Amino acid sequence: MALTPVSTASKAGQARLAALYDRFQLADDKCRGQVNEIIQQIRDQGDAALVEYTRRFDSPAFELGQLRVSEAEIDEACRQVDRELLGHLRRAEKRIRQFHEREREQSWIETREDGVITGRLVIPVDSAGLYVPGGQGGSTPLVSSVLMNGIPAGIAGVKRRVMLTPPNAEGKVNPALLAAAREIGITEIYKAGSAWAIAALAYGTESIAPVDVIVGPGNQYVTEAKRQVSGRVRIDMIAGPSEVLVVADHTAEPAYVAADLLAQAEHDPQALALCICTDQAMAGQIAAAVAEQLPQLERREIAARSLAERGALLVAADLDEAMELANRLAPEHLELMIADPFAWLPKVRHAGAIFLGKYTPESVGDYLAGPNHVLPTMGTARFSSALGVETFVKKSSLISYSKQALLADQKAIDRLARLEGLTGHARSATLRT
Repeated sequence: MALTPVSTASKAGQARLAALYDRFQLADDKCRGQVNEIIQQIRDQGDAALVEYTRRFDSPAFELGQLRVSEAEIDEACRQVDRELLGHLRRAEKRIRQFHEREREQSWIETREDGVITGRLVIPVDSAGLYVPGGQGGSTPLVSSVLMNGIPAGIAGVKRRVMLTPPNAEGKVNPALLAAAREIGITEIYKAGSAWAIAALAYGTESIAPVDVIVGPGNQYVTEAKRQVSGRVRIDMIAGPSEVLVVADHTAEPAYVAADLLAQAEHDPQALALCICTDQAMAGQIAAAVAEQLPQLERREIAARSLAERGALLVAADLDEAMELANRLAPEHLELMIADPFAWLPKVRHAGAIFLGKYTPESVGDYLAGPNHVLPTMGTARFSSALGVETFVKKSSLISYSKQALLADQKAIDRLARLEGLTGHARSATLRT
């Protein structure tokens, strides 16, 4: 059996939960060292290092002239994409755009009676880099990543959106990725992958100007590179393996729960597929449904390994316990397959995205629902949020004093500044009055 039900009250259940609570992890020393070396090579050698890494890992005959995707390549890609797929991309784009339009923040100004003006300006960053993984040598293009990262940046008002993605062995990019990019107005696209792409976005090369924000998924090398350049640029988040937690009661449909657990497990051997059930009989049915559906997956070996090494099917005493455990786990995706999910929504404190009801699989959030699928993992939903328009803006405070207002505040400024030993601060206010 791929999953075996375990009581949360048992020693085995307690041990599994303890491991899950402490699942945040960074790259190992070897990966950190390799990424540091890659970043240094890009900083020192620029385009030459980009080409060398691309030849070594992606496209053996790659040349510098292939680095930027030409307009002709984009035109040809758009001709190759069939009308049906293009229609689906446009439908997804419309939903994502409608959702993120509501995230826009307004600048504001207020004037006090003493004449002081304060406020906040919401300003987009000048440039954003969107990293899109190659996906099995380009055979599984992650078009949803293009939309989910590129659309909020556009809504924020970012003038320069640049996309980097690794080429296949022939030095090409999957047409669907290029078509998706053009659909949302991204035309500056380069063929570069992994940590060297992130380094190029952060530090720039002869061909690629540096950016202010870097977003997009990737393997441990991409994630570690983003961590190492964070601070020089803003990044979306330090992301770990994808994860889902299904909370199921006696009304859940076992086949649906099993399908959603398997959908998560097929991502990666490190993916986390979890279920907390409130009914022992239901837990057994879910386990049986997982075992029945697993052989039907094309990626069954990956899913089987994920379930065996990382999956869990836990049985809690009741929904109160299940929801409290869910909050402690703070999952990326939380599915509530229970009788009245909206009634329990106020109990949710920590989750990247919440899916309510048995007809809301996590996959609707990946592609078409509208909310962003770039979500916090490894328990970081306790303090962080999904990628959105706010990822691509910064906020500047506004302050304007009148002479009368400064006179009124001068004594307080003088006293507080001198208390902190900053007499220059005190003098800069008092000499004006």
